[in-house]
Amino acid sequence: MSHLVQRREEEKERRRSDIIDAAEALYADKGWDAVTMDMVARSARLSRALLYVYFTDKNDLHLGIVERALQELARRFQVAVGEHPRGIDQMQAIGLAYLAFSREVPHLFDACSRFQVHQGSRSDEDREAACVAAAEAVHAVVVGVLRTGIEDGSIRRDVGDPDVVCTALWAFSHGLIQLASTKAASISRLGVEGEKLMEQSFALVRHSLAPAPPASSRNG
Repeated sequence: MSHLVQRREEEKERRRSDIIDAAEALYADKGWDAVTMDMVARSARLSRALLYVYFTDKNDLHLGIVERALQELARRFQVAVGEHPRGIDQMQAIGLAYLAFSREVPHLFDACSRFQVHQGSRSDEDREAACVAAAEAVHAVVVGVLRTGIEDGSIRRDVGDPDVVCTALWAFSHGLIQLASTKAASISRLGVEGEKLMEQSFALVRHSLAPAPPASSRNG
């Protein structure tokens, strides 16, 4: 690749990143349903025509945000894993990192949720494939932690297929976070405080993953 071609590619990638920055800021401020391509073009200081050179429509732009969001989630998971030596503790740290992600960047959590609902219905197959690859990278971090825990003895050997367990844990944690954020008033009327729900739910997951104590310990 010539130096000139390389510079053009770098400039193209920088402008694409600037557009996603602008769209993400609008997403966080107004919610995705309220964002328009005109608003993104103005925020990124581009003409509407040039914006469409980089993204074919709003759905295509959403996929750009989703790919970035999943890459950020994978990074957070990897940081969480690096802070603990045992698999069971790494898994709990991942759960807390996912909760923090949903609270610190709720627009990115929402972007990923929308992608899961509409996956397979987008016209840009390459862009969607990039999002799927980013999601698989997140999945791989969790599967790796499950295998680490099985090997070091902190996670039950009979826990099951790590890929299936990973998917179940994601479904559990994702649903739990959505319940706590969208139904806070309803669960509060039941006498359930949000933070306590999270704390006990994570403890329940940890208990389900951890090996049973030796019989002598259970008998006192």
